[in-house]
Amino acid sequence: MFRSRHQKGCFSVFYSLGSSPLQFWSTHIQNGYVKRVVDEDVKSVVMEIMGSNVSTTYITGPRDPKMSFGIKLPFLVLLIKNLHKYFTFEVKILDDQRFMRRFRVSNFQSKTSVKPFCTAMPMGMSPGWNQIHFNLADFTRRAYGTNYMETVRLQIHANVRIRRIYFTDRLYAEEDLPNEFRLVSKPAERKKHRDYTVPAARPPSPAKSAATTERTISPGGEPSEAATDAADTEKYY
Repeated sequence: MFRSRHQKGCFSVFYSLGSSPLQFWSTHIQNGYVKRVVDEDVKSVVMEIMGSNVSTTYITGPRDPKMSFGIKLPFLVLLIKNLHKYFTFEVKILDDQRFMRRFRVSNFQSKTSVKPFCTAMPMGMSPGWNQIHFNLADFTRRAYGTNYMETVRLQIHANVRIRRIYFTDRLYAEEDLPNEFRLVSKPAERKKHRDYTVPAARPPSPAKSAATTERTISPGGEPSEAATDAADTEKYY
């Protein structure tokens, strides 16, 4: 989708203030909603994704399931608000072995689980708005011993508010970012907000890996981890 486009600095794939924020995304809604609301903290329009089950309400991009974002920048940044509910997001990447790997991050996962084509890991969030940095190159290298090539897909589940999702070529200090890419907050409350960098995934030893079990949660709670990864086992050409 963006493979042939020049990629440098900050490259945005979602902006809540845009005229068509879901231009590159499709929505999947069951017992929930995806809509723009005015956030009382940033005094601005943001996208809210809410659902009774995080597995069944989400946005995914690109809109066409056969397409790839084709973004080679290694850092994923999300400006999101902690709603103190279950929340998860998923990144599908392509590595230099031409395999697609998935990184599934959630605020209800208790420990990191590395499987051949999917790594699930926990994430902590501060109250209010957070700036999440996700080092895709480092995660890919630590989990699979391969090199990150590009991001194929993104999937953002309930329950969360989103201001912007973008990629960068390196980590930037907030003062070095363009204004529209910064974590916006009221001046009096800015010091209460902090950046949160997701801890790097560290593959368990073979013994631990073999003992890893999957959790299946009843409807209305956390998403099921028991879904097969067979769809991702084919090489990508």
